[in-house]
Amino acid sequence: METLHLMIVAGEASGDAHAAALVQALRAAKPDAQLDFFGATGPLLRAAGVESIVRSDDLAILGLLEIGGALPKFWRAYNLLKQAALKNKPDAVILVDWPDFNLKLARALHRSGLKIIYYISPQLWAWRSYRARSVERNVDLLLSILPFEQEWYAERGIDQVEFVGHPLAGEVYAHHDRAAFCREWKLDPQLPVISLLPGSRSQEVERILPPMLEAAALISVRRPDVQFVVVVAPSRTSEEVRSIVRSQRATPEPLPSCLHIVSGQSREALAASDAAAIASGTATLEATLLGTPMVVVYKESWVNWNTLGRLITVDHYGLVNLVAGERVATELMQDDLNGERLADELLLLLDAKRNEIARDRLREVANQLGEGGASERAANVVLDALQEWKQ
Repeated sequence: METLHLMIVAGEASGDAHAAALVQALRAAKPDAQLDFFGATGPLLRAAGVESIVRSDDLAILGLLEIGGALPKFWRAYNLLKQAALKNKPDAVILVDWPDFNLKLARALHRSGLKIIYYISPQLWAWRSYRARSVERNVDLLLSILPFEQEWYAERGIDQVEFVGHPLAGEVYAHHDRAAFCREWKLDPQLPVISLLPGSRSQEVERILPPMLEAAALISVRRPDVQFVVVVAPSRTSEEVRSIVRSQRATPEPLPSCLHIVSGQSREALAASDAAAIASGTATLEATLLGTPMVVVYKESWVNWNTLGRLITVDHYGLVNLVAGERVATELMQDDLNGERLADELLLLLDAKRNEIARDRLREVANQLGEGGASERAANVVLDALQEWKQ
């Protein structure tokens, strides 16, 4: 029986999900072989049977100050993974997103003679484009999931790039329809529903949920019929959200009486919603694929926004707008994110005609992300590359 030893390194929650899907697709594409995986894992990779050298759950943090305090942790993780790779000599190292960590690891391991596959291109087209030279030198195969990336790299003379489609395309659907979701959460399906998705990191929720709740309070004054759902990301707890909601109830604007906190049903909530406010990230693409009109929001610390934020060179922040190449969804970033602005934008999306136009545009963007089966295509490209490198 053929045996393949592969190292896989994923850091953040979305990378863990995409990496786990790739592991499963690799095993399905090679059922007559033994595939052994080890590396940096989140809960989904561990559930997929990947040996954990480093648990990456606690390394998904934001910002200069937060990273500064966690540097010893990152350094230990880096050294553990480097030592494991040099000891086990895998057939290839698959690095998934997480560029600040993975590009450094790619450099060290590639110099040691290991083959490097990078799955989910770092967003170099958005900021720090000079790092493309690092990809050219230290990555043998780059798997891109956004349609414009391959051309972006080609313009810079980098051709070891394959577009495989977005792993969410064809995979995002709700297990329950609007009627069932509303029945479970005691919502009236005949009345408007707005979902609030404040992000997956604790710092995001702390900064983004309060203006979301303020917007909900303002909307409920103008439209008492609107119902609200706060969606808790898998990496957060309901108690974290409830704590912020409790503190918000002490503010002058009363929160709406119909405000539900929902865990584990983000896609069901989005599919059941007439509109949503979503922290910039992968969830905006999930909403796109579900056809849910949205406002893309984000708020950073003052330090991060005025240092790292100034390095961003693209015209849009939200992935839905980057894929579209135009402003399909309103973006409220940093100082623009406040309760009043967000309330106004969400109320506009509740207008029937605007809502219909927004859904039509989202369908067009969804088509650009490719058909389903991205993980399977990525797996086949990886296996073909491994075969070629062995010859």
